[in-house]
Amino acid sequence: MMVLGMLFRKLGWMDEEFASKMNKFVFLIPLPVLLFGDLEKVDFEEVWNIKFVIFCFVVTFICIAIAALLSCAWQDRSIQGEFIQASYRSSAALLGIAFIQNIYGSAGMAPLMIIGSVPLYNVMAVIVLSFFHPERKVIDKAVWVKTLKGIVTNPIIIGIVLGLIWSACKIPMPTILNKTVSSIGGMSTPMGLMAMGATFDFKKALGKIKPAVMATFMKLIAFVAVFLPVAVRMGFRREELVAILVMLGSATTVSSFVMSKNMGHEGTLSSTVVMLTTLFSAFTLTGWLFALRVFQLV
Repeated sequence: MMVLGMLFRKLGWMDEEFASKMNKFVFLIPLPVLLFGDLEKVDFEEVWNIKFVIFCFVVTFICIAIAALLSCAWQDRSIQGEFIQASYRSSAALLGIAFIQNIYGSAGMAPLMIIGSVPLYNVMAVIVLSFFHPERKVIDKAVWVKTLKGIVTNPIIIGIVLGLIWSACKIPMPTILNKTVSSIGGMSTPMGLMAMGATFDFKKALGKIKPAVMATFMKLIAFVAVFLPVAVRMGFRREELVAILVMLGSATTVSSFVMSKNMGHEGTLSSTVVMLTTLFSAFTLTGWLFALRVFQLV
C-alpha cells in the first residue's frame, strides 16, 4: 500500500495536499471507528482476566518510559515525540485479533490485550506528541490545559471511550450499523499507508536512519526479549503469550504516523519506522513464534 502511494504520487494521481487531507480524514473518522468497532463487540465479563490486563498495562507503561529515556540520546529534540511513539506503539488492535484467530480459530485473549494496552497507547501518544512538540515551549499551566484538552477531544480517545461504554452497556449492534462500522474502520490502514507512501521522502528518511533503526530494534526485538520471558515466568501460555507477543513485537501502527502529522510533527521518522517494522516483523514475529513453539509454550 505504501508503494502504491509512492506510485500514485509519481503518476500525478495523488499530490501532497491530497495525501495530507487523506491523512486528516483517517485520523478523524476511520481510525476512531476502527477502535470503536474492536472494543464494542468484546464481552469482557466472559473473557476477563485481571492479572493479564494489569500485566499488559504495566509492561506497556514501562516500554513507554524506556523509550522516553532513550529519546534523550538524540541531539535533534524535534524527533523525541515521534521516536517515543514509534518505539512502543504496536498494531495491536489491527493485528492482534486477526493473528490469534489465524492460529487458534478464535480471538482468544486479544480483546483483553487491547483493553490493557491500546487505550494507554493512544492516551500516552497524545501526551507525548503534545509535550515533545517540535515547537514546544516551557511546560506551564497553559501547556497542561492544552494537552488535557487535546486528550479529551482527540477522535481516537473518543472512539475508545464510546467502544468501552457500548460494550459495558451491552447495547445490541444492528447489522446495517455493524457493516458500516466495519467498512469505515477497514479503510484506516490502506488509506493511511497510501497517504504515508505518497508523502514519504527518502532523503529525509536517510537523515533519520539511526533513530529509525534504534526504534525498529526496540519495537521488534528488545522489548520482546525482555518482557516475554517475564510473561512465561508469570504463567501465561498459548493465546495469552501470542497476544503479549503481538503487543510487544508487532510492527509500529500506521496511526503513529497519522497522529504525528496531525499534531504538528514532521512524520518522517514515524513513516520510516512503520516501513522498517512492517518489512522486518514478518521475520521477527515468525522467529519468536517458532521459539515459543520449540519450548511448547504455544
